[in-house]
Amino acid sequence: MFSIGDFARHGRVSVRMLRHYDAIGLLPPAYVDEATGYRSYDAAQLALLNRIVALKDLGFTLQQVQSILHDKISVEELRGMLRLRLADLHTQIAQDTARLGQVEARLLIIEKEGIMPQQDIQVKTIPAVRVAELSAPAASFEPESVGPAISPLYDDLWVRLDRRDIQVAGPAIAYYEDAPNSDGIIVHACFPVNIPADGDYDFKVVDLPAIERAATIVHRGAMDNVMSTIQELALWIDASGYKSAGYNRELYLQVGDDKSTWVTELQEPLR
Repeated sequence: MFSIGDFARHGRVSVRMLRHYDAIGLLPPAYVDEATGYRSYDAAQLALLNRIVALKDLGFTLQQVQSILHDKISVEELRGMLRLRLADLHTQIAQDTARLGQVEARLLIIEKEGIMPQQDIQVKTIPAVRVAELSAPAASFEPESVGPAISPLYDDLWVRLDRRDIQVAGPAIAYYEDAPNSDGIIVHACFPVNIPADGDYDFKVVDLPAIERAATIVHRGAMDNVMSTIQELALWIDASGYKSAGYNRELYLQVGDDKSTWVTELQEPLR
């Protein structure tokens, strides 16, 4: 038998927590001295304590923990719940990291307010190109919505092209359009190809029309941080007396595992 202090140390919890668990009937001591009121715990009760702490760390309330333990959850079931929670935490960390990146991008834009763009912006004609493409919906045109939607499309499309031994004829392209009957968009992941348009493919073959006049700017770095470059382009378009004619295309001039080294040309149609 252990005193409450010794049991708390072995379980890596506080004495106050053990007293609370006793008060609500979640983990009563194995023995209570009637004369002194001192609580004593059995070593076997560490197994129950471990389950309580694990479930609490999963986000369950103590009332829910009590209900789950009453149903005598197995070790495998508990391990499965822990794995699910771990996946949720990793997802939350990724989302929070992306959100912080967007905040930093917005702060950078705010710091540049009132300063005309310093990057080289050119107006030029973008030639027509035949592409193989896959598409998917995204909730919005925000980078945190576009990235998770479009990245898997490129991986999938590359595999499909490789399976047919189709050679890519140029840098990857992305373009966007409004989603029908929703506030979201459709993202299109494309590779230029030199193949017949009417073949039997497990992807679409599309002839992207030429853009007679496009304002272009080069973005360096991850597309998660593209907001500053996009808004530099918007300021230049407005100051130069042009009007935007729709979503920009993206031409991925340089990509790789290190996204900080990416080079992407944004091509915004003008009217």
